[in-house]
Amino acid sequence: MIDLLLSLKIAARALKTNKMRSFLTMLGIIIGIAAVIAMIAIGSGASTIISEQIASIGSNILLVLPGSRTSGGIRLGAGTTPTLTMDDAVAIKAECRAVELAAPVVRGAAQVVYGNMNWSTAIMGVTPDYLVVRDWAVVEGRSLTPLDLEGATKNCLIGQTVAENLFGAENPVGKIIRIKKIPFTVVGILDRKGQSPQGSDQDDIINIPLRTAQRKLFGSQFPNTVGSIMVQAKSEQDLDRAVEQVTTLLNQRHRVGPSREADFTVRNLSELLEVAEQSSKAMSLLLGAVASISLIVGGIGIMNIMLVSVTERTREIGIRMAIGAKERDILLQFLTEAVLLTLVGGVIGMALGVAGAKLVSTFFNWPTLISLQAIAMAFGFSGAVGIFFGFYPARKAASLKPIDALRYE
Repeated sequence: MIDLLLSLKIAARALKTNKMRSFLTMLGIIIGIAAVIAMIAIGSGASTIISEQIASIGSNILLVLPGSRTSGGIRLGAGTTPTLTMDDAVAIKAECRAVELAAPVVRGAAQVVYGNMNWSTAIMGVTPDYLVVRDWAVVEGRSLTPLDLEGATKNCLIGQTVAENLFGAENPVGKIIRIKKIPFTVVGILDRKGQSPQGSDQDDIINIPLRTAQRKLFGSQFPNTVGSIMVQAKSEQDLDRAVEQVTTLLNQRHRVGPSREADFTVRNLSELLEVAEQSSKAMSLLLGAVASISLIVGGIGIMNIMLVSVTERTREIGIRMAIGAKERDILLQFLTEAVLLTLVGGVIGMALGVAGAKLVSTFFNWPTLISLQAIAMAFGFSGAVGIFFGFYPARKAASLKPIDALRYE
């Protein structure tokens, strides 16, 4: 312990003697540690954004989409022909034991008018279960009810983006808007959802009763058909079972046999979104790995300077050995200097990395997540760099012969 404290004092004195050289030597470590912490914080922020977007879709979700059909020998693309119906959604909810809810959806777009303001937005024909499946709250007013669905009422829920562009600071609840010149009463305002994983604005939307969309707004040459069905499994563990049960049921209902292609597609959104999240984590690791290269470069710089220091202080080493210093004392002295350089540089780099992450968050409106684990790892890695790259110069100093060292000019 006494030897270590003495080595620290000698190392600190040696570094103070050449302050500018010591700072320039530390610069590679400072930049490396700062880059690692900042990159990991930025990458973690990206993962947070994706996690929030995944949560905004809803939990344990399957999406049933219309498939393709063959007409006159021509294969039509997926979704070109409505093949799903309201009855399919009712059957899925009633007969699939792994399914909690099934919400059919009809989607379109229209110009919406309020007073002298107008806005083009997405129109969703939905059932009351849709908001439950999407875990989407109504922050003002009320939600759509089964009475709205059965009576095909002209009531609607509007998203935050629509509310801002049509009403500004005015309260929209109870106001009349026109969708394709048809008057609708705003009965509620949806909570803010933000951006979807695909990059679209989920708040730029109006929800109306599904039967209203089918009968009064969009119409269809295929009565009772829907654009898609959102299915919520009872739990995450039931997702695979739900996919199997929904597929089997729709095969039976649509009379899909071994020789006939299915006219629907069942997608597990949780799997698709997990892939996006894993890609984000991989990108964070890649950013951290790239930033770590500068630590290696900084370590090489420390090795070079320590070798120069050994050459400059050869006579000093010889004198210390002549008065009784052992090889391990010399080794410990130079190794301590290398580690002290990297640790001081690591502390400065950590401060700059945290500050850099905060600046990115402030000026670019990008969330950053500073992890104490990442800081601890960066600090530990800087110490390891000092030991690894400082060992060879220290070993070289310790292996000098006292007589040769004393004769060195």
